[in-house]
Amino acid sequence: FVAVSVSVAMLARTAAAFTARAPSAMSPAAVTALKAHAVKVKVNGDHAASFARQLSDDASGHGVDVEHGRGRWLTYGDLETYQPGKFQIKCFNKISPKGLGRFEPDRYDVRTDGNDAGNAHAILLRSHKLKEEDVAHTVRAIARCGAGTNNIPVARMTELGIPVFNTPGANANAVKELVLCGMLLGSRGIVDGINHMKSLGEQGLARERVEKDKAMFGGREVKGKTLAVIGLGHIGSLTARDASAAFGCNIVGYDPGLSIEAALKLPREIVLADSIASAVANADYVSINIPYIKGEGGTHGIIGRDVISNCKSDCVFLNFARGELVDSEAMKEFLDAGNGRYVTDFPDDLLWDHDGTIVLPHLGASTAEAEETAASMAADTIRAFLENGTIRHSVNFPDTALEAPPPNCIRFAVVNRNVPGVLAKITEACARNGLNIVQQINHSRGGVAYNVMDLDTTGHGDVLSFKTVQEEITMEEGVLSSRVIYGLPGTGYAKNLDGDYFV
Repeated sequence: FVAVSVSVAMLARTAAAFTARAPSAMSPAAVTALKAHAVKVKVNGDHAASFARQLSDDASGHGVDVEHGRGRWLTYGDLETYQPGKFQIKCFNKISPKGLGRFEPDRYDVRTDGNDAGNAHAILLRSHKLKEEDVAHTVRAIARCGAGTNNIPVARMTELGIPVFNTPGANANAVKELVLCGMLLGSRGIVDGINHMKSLGEQGLARERVEKDKAMFGGREVKGKTLAVIGLGHIGSLTARDASAAFGCNIVGYDPGLSIEAALKLPREIVLADSIASAVANADYVSINIPYIKGEGGTHGIIGRDVISNCKSDCVFLNFARGELVDSEAMKEFLDAGNGRYVTDFPDDLLWDHDGTIVLPHLGASTAEAEETAASMAADTIRAFLENGTIRHSVNFPDTALEAPPPNCIRFAVVNRNVPGVLAKITEACARNGLNIVQQINHSRGGVAYNVMDLDTTGHGDVLSFKTVQEEITMEEGVLSSRVIYGLPGTGYAKNLDGDYFV
């Protein structure tokens, strides 16, 4: 564990030193020889493992291939971008500079070009479609600047022991404002009127017809109308509150999983329904604010005929959540039969050009404020995990937080499959090695469990004395990864890769 880390660091520093101090004296052959450096290390004193490193020149960004006596791994890292003593953050998409500014430069190496981060400890992204090959073995965490994580293979990341974070509520105000705008767009013929005036302008008739043609685009006011809010999370609760306060709407809500936090944001006059069908029965507007969940018992097509058939013929549906939540066939039948409207930022092959449909670009979170808030929130979440082992806002790991370590303690975190007996093996390994657990927390979620413990360092010297117990714990059946968190960024991480010990 130590020899490998030191060897890589020494190799990087040696190459940099030779290049910086005597560039003219270093021949191409010497550089090649240095890059092809090979070492033999002793692991736990009972078996040797051979590591051969060479820089590849493929298009993937100079990845380093590592051969180990117990296996072979690709995407180990990149010596050319390796910076000892710093966490490396790999960014896809354009991330708000304000959010990236949350990473302290002396502790973080932020790479805004995803292909130039071969040693990434965490990944930050927005809409990039993440693939498993984008995720090096060095990656500890992934965070999306936004609420949805459909562009991330969450199930596979869970199998690999990697927490995936999102930023719930960061774009709530931006989306809420768009929903309120959609209510007006669906009520007043605004879009058709704008297009009509542009056409008249091209004919030179705009001034002449601006008053005469207004009758073509008559509408209704939203004050006093009923808004049904389906889903009362961050966006839904804000929509209900402001539609009541600003527009004077009557609010009916439905959410079987209503949280206390969201409930506190709701207007006092809200009526809570016991089903979606009953919520929309007398509604003039229906705002859809629920997550999209695939599979049996999920939410695919949840706004279907059985719901839509209960609505008024002139009801306005507002869908800024996910297009798949609405049954397109059922919605088309509704729009064909009456004077209803469907306002959304999810184009649908069946509905996009229907006279009753208003389709916008996907503008929900496209404000400078929302992007800054989401990026800052994602950065803070990543920092809390890398620096302290804290988990919050994860979509696949349990929320976990342990108070600051007591004096003379070192923090140790373990990710394992949620199966019987693993926690006992972890604590027994600590006991066998004379390590006292001062405080500990263990939480699970689905098929994964996460443990954070503070170990007393009295009589154990420095962090290097933990290498033996770390390998012992990491290689236990059911354990996926472990981390010694002791203040030096980027170090102390180990993984069990199908029986191979990766550090």
